[in-house]
Formats: sequence, structure tokens, C-alpha cells
Amino acid sequence: MSTVLVTGGAGYIGSHAVLALAAAGDDVVVYDNLSAGHPEAIARIAEACPARSVTLVRGDVLDARALSDTLQRSRASAVMHFAAKLSVGESMRDPLGYYRTNVMGTLTLLETMVAADVRTFVFSSTAATFGEPERIPIDETHPQRPINPYGETKLTIEHALGHIDRALGVRAVALRYFNAAGADPGGLIGEDHDPELHLIPLAIRAAQGGSPLTVFGGDYPTPDGTCIRDFIHVTDLAAAHVAALRALEGGAPSSAYNLGNGDGISVNELLESVRRVSGRPVPHVIGPRREGDPARLVASSGRAQRELGWTPRFHRLDTIVETAWRWHERQPHGYRGGLESH
Repeated sequence: MSTVLVTGGAGYIGSHAVLALAAAGDDVVVYDNLSAGHPEAIARIAEACPARSVTLVRGDVLDARALSDTLQRSRASAVMHFAAKLSVGESMRDPLGYYRTNVMGTLTLLETMVAADVRTFVFSSTAATFGEPERIPIDETHPQRPINPYGETKLTIEHALGHIDRALGVRAVALRYFNAAGADPGGLIGEDHDPELHLIPLAIRAAQGGSPLTVFGGDYPTPDGTCIRDFIHVTDLAAAHVAALRALEGGAPSSAYNLGNGDGISVNELLESVRRVSGRPVPHVIGPRREGDPARLVASSGRAQRELGWTPRFHRLDTIVETAWRWHERQPHGYRGGLESH
């Protein structure tokens, strides 16, 4: 196996990828500025996988010198890149910040990779590159017309990767995932954002007695008026990243894949799932639509299944929600509160 540098590896999706890499036999160097990541997650993974080297380096993707030093010391043969800003709403308010981190930061990383002769790259992209869908489900041939700065920044890098491959030989896989959800089924790591912006943990907090959830928009052209999304378990996403890395290591060409379960779930259906799993209602109110939110986003993951040999294991919405519920029940205050036993 190999040593993989994982930027943003202390964050939600990144940490699950780190766990999957370590479980698959790779050594991992996590590079994270900890603005949204948790060193506790990496410590837990390192303790759970003693046969592998899992280390954390604090650094920013805009810091070329720190990146270069880390790549040289680690002797990494590949990079998985998760370090990014990722809120659609925030990107509408702070486009400069999103272009700085998501575009300039990624290009800085790629420059240091080329200088260090590291030419295998797995890129965390997003369904937000597609914008308002022309057809459902969305496959890789669907036009990419993002309607928010977040999607624009990710698409900018996707376009750049093709040129960088042809000119400099950096082979890359871009993974466009839809709505990441759930937590490690073993309960080791999970989702902990501050502030929390994602629907499932916010719904769980409301069910646990926190503030009522605000549902953004009840007048979309959908059967129940709420947005429809494709929820994909974070462990399945992590497995896809490992599969993409193995494909590149085996000589596969650069490519891009959509990752989802292929099921369209409305916000109201999601709230009903949380109620079923928890046995508690989810207090909520209907608010205005968020600018930049499409009505429907549902993936076709056929190409990934055919070419990467990847198949989602967690299909049922209630199963996805249950892993999240168990995590939040055991960790009511996130990583900062330690792991509670029940």
C-alpha cells in the first residue's frame, strides 16, 4: 500500500476517508488547518488502527511552504483533497473567500504536488456543479451550470484538472457527491460542525429538544413542496475515495464520477425518517427558500459502479439516519464532549 496525504482529513467526510484508508492498509498524513476539523477524530482513528501510521499536521492549503515540507517529509505518493469551504448559502455572501480557499488553495496544492513529483489526485467535488438539473437522475453527461459560487469554485478546479493532466501528468479523479449523511457505523467518528449547517444533525438536535429546525422553502415544484435530495452515507463516500485511488494507482486515466444512492428524498420525508428512528417528533418551521438551492438533486452513480467497482452499502434512509442518531446520542456535545456510553 502507500502513504496518502489527506487535506481536510480532520473534517466530516475527510475523517471517514482517513478511517477507510487506514482500514485498507494505507498510512495517512492528515493536513488540516482545524478551522472545521477535529484532532480528536484523527486520534481515535490512530488508536483504532495501530498497524498503520495516521498522523496530523496542522497547516493551510494556501501555505505553499508548509504543504511542500509536508509532502517531502511524508513521501506521500497520492493526495486526497477535502480542504474547502462548502456552504452554498455562505458562498453567496462570501464569494471571495470561496474562490480564495477552493480555487487558490487547490491550485497551490497542485503546484506543490508537481514540484514533489506526486501525480495522483482524488478531488472532492460536488453535485453543486450541475446547478438546476435538466433531467433526473443526473449522470456525468449532464451539463454543468452551477448557480452558486460554491459550485463554480469546484467546477473551476474540475476544468483545471484536465489541463494539468495533459500538460503535467497529474492524473485525477473528481468525485461529485450529493448529500453526505450518517456516521461511522461503529460509532468511532461522526459529524460535528460549528455552526452546524447540515439537515440531518439539525433535525436530530430539534428532536432531542433543541431549537426547532427551519426548513428552507415549502413551495418548491415537488410533491410536498420541499427540496428533494439524494442522501449518501459518508462511509460509502469514503469507500468510493479509496476505490478511486486504487483505480489511479492501477493506471486508470483521469475521470469524474457522480456519487449518490439514486433515491430522491424530500426534506419532509427526511424529517419523518428522523421521527421513526428516534421515536420523537422533529419540531420545525417553514422559512424562505435559500438563494442558490435547486429544487431537485438526485444522482446516477452507474459509471462509478461500473468503472470503480463501487456499490453503496447503506441504501435505506432509516439506516443512514440511525447511524447519525446513534452518534449524536453518544456525543451530545460533539467531539469536545467525549464519547458517552449508553
